[in-house]
Amino acid sequence: MANKNTEEIEDAVNPAEETAAAEEPAAEVAAEASAETAEPVEAAPAEKKAAKKEAAAGESTEKAERVHKRAEKVGVVSSDKMTKTVVVRVDRLVKHPIYRKYVRRRKKFMAHDELGARIGDKVRIVETRPLSARKRWRVVEIIQKAEI
Repeated sequence: MANKNTEEIEDAVNPAEETAAAEEPAAEVAAEASAETAEPVEAAPAEKKAAKKEAAAGESTEKAERVHKRAEKVGVVSSDKMTKTVVVRVDRLVKHPIYRKYVRRRKKFMAHDELGARIGDKVRIVETRPLSARKRWRVVEIIQKAEI
């Protein structure tokens, strides 16, 4: 009987040990999981900063390319009476919202001219920083000279 009692006691102890042993890995896994979730939260800002730096390094060349993409328009010089300034008339066709016919729209831009454009010349103008109260464009090239 002593054997049976000791076996029963051992059996009774073994399941307890197994549950304790089973709880320990679960506790370790839970601790590891909480540690893993805690680390990325702390490391995320550092990783984000590193990612931003890498992206900035890659975008620096892209930004340099984007800087040169300024608004360009092609128009005809309508006045050259000012010194180093011309008035460029830009024509465009716009579809009327109701009648669906194309309507001609005109807009005049004052542009800085170092190239010496004359009335009637077809020129390309590029947007630039404000040069005066009304002048925010610059003549880049004379596409076609006016017929005299």
